[in-house]
Amino acid sequence: MKNYFKILPLLFLSLFIISCDDDNDDDGVCCAGSSIVDLASQTESLSTLVSALEVTGLDATLSAPGAFTVLAPTNDAFDAFLTSINATSLDDIPVDVLTNVLLNHVIIGEVQSSSLTNGYASTQAISAASDTNMSIYINTDNGVIFNGVSTVTTADVVASNGVVHIVDAVIGLPTVVTFAVADPNFGVLVQALTRPDLTQSFVGLLSIPAGSAPSPFTVFAPVNSAFENLLTELGADDLSDIDEPTLSAVLSYHVVVGANQVSTTLSDGMVFTTSLDQAVPGGGNITFNIGDNGEGILTDNNGRMSNIIAVDVQADNGIIHAIDTVVLP
Repeated sequence: MKNYFKILPLLFLSLFIISCDDDNDDDGVCCAGSSIVDLASQTESLSTLVSALEVTGLDATLSAPGAFTVLAPTNDAFDAFLTSINATSLDDIPVDVLTNVLLNHVIIGEVQSSSLTNGYASTQAISAASDTNMSIYINTDNGVIFNGVSTVTTADVVASNGVVHIVDAVIGLPTVVTFAVADPNFGVLVQALTRPDLTQSFVGLLSIPAGSAPSPFTVFAPVNSAFENLLTELGADDLSDIDEPTLSAVLSYHVVVGANQVSTTLSDGMVFTTSLDQAVPGGGNITFNIGDNGEGILTDNNGRMSNIIAVDVQADNGIIHAIDTVVLP
């Protein structure tokens, strides 16, 4: 399959350096010409970040020549992160875990804030589910927010080997739920997954970390228009008009457990056994095919077809491919 689908829309990485006026930085950032690590070392509010870089050895990486974009959490951001994981200091975090969390704040290439648009980029963090780079979602509707949790407070601080954006929260390793919640294209899907009367906790299921069954997950995620078209098709006003057993079955039919199926490994005629099969043995299969123009198509048990319109949103515990039609068991 041609791996050319675009996520809605993709982040464009602009590879050029902008100027920096260190008189207008509320965080007291200094100074142009310094490496990223030197710059952080000279900034009081980034001292915990510097300690974390030194503990993991990433200080050498981000001091070397190159072109990096670093999302730099403040001391307060690290304090909040440590509290959230019941840790008292950086020493409580295994070095390999801390390293991957820090790499989730590093993008290759120098990206200024004015070049950011709503969409996905890849960080240098490695997914436990795929051993490939993880995705990060950027929302620019109101400022710049990463993965729905971390906002840029000081942007476009130039270093000799890249650019730094100071952020107000540590960006933890994402689950597939992280991207569903952060990306407004999946807003109706999140409403469905979190409906209070569901007998299964889909959020709990899809938050299970890689390495713990039934993770990892491959999720074929319908975008908002897919659900809107389904409601029209069913003559329903909203999701509440769909009974719980039907909605649960439909949601289960979009989840493949125990697999992180990247787009490059999809092949024509591949049949997926979805999590619905656990409740309806033999009734939870869905077929992937390649269309005449190289597009990916899913066909459900009713012969309905859905186009795969975006691929490879990689989380730590699985992967999302966006589709334009809700498939039905």
